[in-house]
Amino acid sequence: MTIKTQYDCLKCPAYCCSYEHIPVTGGDIKRLAKHFDLPADEAKKKFTKKGDEENPRVLRHKADEHFGTICRFIDTETRGCTVYEARPEICRDFPNRKRCGYYEFLLHERETQEDEEWVSTTGNYGR
Repeated sequence: MTIKTQYDCLKCPAYCCSYEHIPVTGGDIKRLAKHFDLPADEAKKKFTKKGDEENPRVLRHKADEHFGTICRFIDTETRGCTVYEARPEICRDFPNRKRCGYYEFLLHERETQEDEEWVSTTGNYGR
């Protein structure tokens, strides 16, 4: 079932990609390995790290000026995914509801500041 979102992800600075734990499956690792022409065990070591009980493997992060850290596959200039065709399943399924956390943040800030322009959604972040 496709859910009609109420926010344009192309206007987002990759908020969901800043989540601390972006879980990956064995299939995700194989897809990344194929994308980079690497053995799966090498891709697992290079692109993922140990997570927690709920998410045993997660994507590695890199430094980011907006969120502190972000998925290693985000282009920090364009805010776009550099492995879009090989992205993990969770990224393919997101957002799985009408609005995402960033959209909720925008609504909250605009209501709090009583200013519809407080946090811009018109920027294209280099895209």
